[in-house]
Amino acid sequence: MTAIVSVFVASPDGGRGLARDMAVRWALREAGVAHDVRPLAFADLKMPAHRARQPFGQIPTLDSDGLTLFESGAIVLHIAERHGLLPADAAGRAQAISWMFAAVATLEPVIVEREVALLLEGDQPWTPARLPLIEARLRQRLDDLATALAGRDWLAGGFSGADIMMVSALRRPAAQRLLGDWPTLAAYVARGEARQAFVAAFADQHARWQAARG
Repeated sequence: MTAIVSVFVASPDGGRGLARDMAVRWALREAGVAHDVRPLAFADLKMPAHRARQPFGQIPTLDSDGLTLFESGAIVLHIAERHGLLPADAAGRAQAISWMFAAVATLEPVIVEREVALLLEGDQPWTPARLPLIEARLRQRLDDLATALAGRDWLAGGFSGADIMMVSALRRPAAQRLLGDWPTLAAYVARGEARQAFVAAFADQHARWQAARG
């Protein structure tokens, strides 16, 4: 049975591969798993059929082998566990999973907080005072990550699901704007984006975005 990923009909990221389904598409490409997409308009996200897959009305979801999953991190972990995208040894596997959680629980929330402050709260009276505090927290996270990555290409030995989640977080605009201050992180993201599976997943998402524009 072909796996099916729920995605936006026309991703609001402007075809830049920034929507959260990108990590899932990338993981499926790395794993060599045949898959198709279920394009959804914003109105579809609130319909009962989609809510049955994703209680919060978001994307992505994955339907595969009779199992339906939501949350990009959980989906990528599921794919990684079943298709060799985690280290073979127990200790290495545990380290990679720790980094996957770090991507979604430690780094990405600060990145998203900065995006919200800039895009949705930019005209609020508290933003000028709040934004430097958010950026300071983000810079500290990036500095810590750069220190951990020093001298190695990937987070947990060879390339793994941890790198899919971490590179995906670092590709968000609020982080991308700062990566020039950390050559180690910029090079890390570039290595991820150069992988054949990423290139193929990005091309597919971009092509579908262009087709949706008509």
